[in-house]
Amino acid sequence: MKFLLTCLLLAATSLGFSQTNDSISNAISRESGKQELSLNAFNLVAFGIVDITYERIISENSTWAIEAFYHPTKDDYLNDAYYKELSLTGKYKHFFSSKYARGFYVHGFGMLSNGEYEDGYYYDAGVDDYIYDTYDYTDFAIGFGLGGKFVSKGGFLLDLSGGIGRNLFSERSPTIAGQFMVNLGYRF
Repeated sequence: MKFLLTCLLLAATSLGFSQTNDSISNAISRESGKQELSLNAFNLVAFGIVDITYERIISENSTWAIEAFYHPTKDDYLNDAYYKELSLTGKYKHFFSSKYARGFYVHGFGMLSNGEYEDGYYYDAGVDDYIYDTYDYTDFAIGFGLGGKFVSKGGFLLDLSGGIGRNLFSERSPTIAGQFMVNLGYRF
């Protein structure tokens, strides 16, 4: 009877430890997953702009990402900050932390964008108002940026970054292409 009780106690104890180890390994797998999906919460809340990012981890200190930007309303007060209406951006990030794809990083990006650009204005005495010269554009920019990524044990992430690039091909597009991101997302 003592032998049977001891065996049952050992079996129950080992099952208890294996469940703990499984839950720990699940948390570690979420924390060190290979894919991320995030949303630029700052642009969404402040301006109503949809900016979604999918990121894939290549190694413990590098990732690639693709971002889709859509500015549905194109309000006049945002024209100076966001000339682009649509953009698709590819990024490569390199992390300088000993942790798995997190911490301080630098990134390079290529951005294909289009929108409407104001290229000056003149005064029209006939209507007694300023007339703005606007042009539709599509251009490609290359740039770089800095950022920091924080990932919880549950897989939730905060990615703060900023970048600056230069449009290359059109004379009727803004010279500088900028990015400011406060992304909230999930690693899986």
